Amino acid sequence: MRNHTMVTEFILLGIPESEGLETTLLFLFSSIYSCTLLGNVLILTAILSSSRLHTPMYFFLGNLSILDLGFSSTTAPKMLSYLSGQSQRISFQGCASQLFFYHFLGCTESFLYTVMGLDRYVAICHPLRYTVIMNPRVCSVLASGTWVGGLMHAVILTFLTFQLPYCGSNEVAYYFCDIPAVLPLACEDTSLAQRVGFTNIGLFTLTCFLLIIVSYTCIGVSISKIHSAEGRHRAFSTCSTHLTAILCAYGPIIIIFLQPNPSLLFGAAIQIFNNLITPMLNPLIYSLRNKDVKSALRNIFPKRSFPLQT
Repeated sequence: MRNHTMVTEFILLGIPESEGLETTLLFLFSSIYSCTLLGNVLILTAILSSSRLHTPMYFFLGNLSILDLGFSSTTAPKMLSYLSGQSQRISFQGCASQLFFYHFLGCTESFLYTVMGLDRYVAICHPLRYTVIMNPRVCSVLASGTWVGGLMHAVILTFLTFQLPYCGSNEVAYYFCDIPAVLPLACEDTSLAQRVGFTNIGLFTLTCFLLIIVSYTCIGVSISKIHSAEGRHRAFSTCSTHLTAILCAYGPIIIIFLQPNPSLLFGAAIQIFNNLITPMLNPLIYSLRNKDVKSALRNIFPKRSFPLQT
């Protein structure tokens, strides 16, 4: 280590195999990012402005919109910056912050999806006791628990990654600072950080996914016991949006784990879907088939009628 200079900044090499496509990608990703910001701000505004949406389900949906705003903003601004021709350099502290918020918000969102699955389970399987079980205090504790759990997870991973010395190459072969891209640049043994990181991420993701499966298995059993077709349809419609969001969120993660050694381009495409596309889709998923949200949005932007001039 005496023969090396300690790294004070990193260079993000960007999206693999994207040379010559910077202008196209800049237009595409900036459009997606703008839609993400607009959609989630509209969902938050609708929830805050409409008293009909002050229920547990929409309380958790508001938390999800905040997480989507932060999660997409963790990687998108820097990526758009260097796609527009700006510097690809990022400070050591900036890289650590990017990794921290990526795992903090991502893990919190996984916990929140699990809590939203629990909320749907109580709503379908115990409808008469729903307001008693999911009272404001319980909802606040559950939401706070997701944020605290994500914070602890991110602190551990960030500490293990950046307590290592970085004194060699500073070129991160990716478009943002993530553990698999940063750890190979460390000057000491990274096996502990790799084991803990893989265990934490894999264990938390698998646990959340299994709890969601258990919740929806119980929901499916309860729906099958409903005799009327209209009742079954109504019960299923309350869960369909959350199920769609779950598939969009966990689909990329499952694909990555099923392919332990994916190509750099494939891995980047999956991460871009997870970081940009899913946060953009969530407002659409929760508003297109939701009459309450659409009604609240119409109240925010009422149609103005202009009399015809004769």
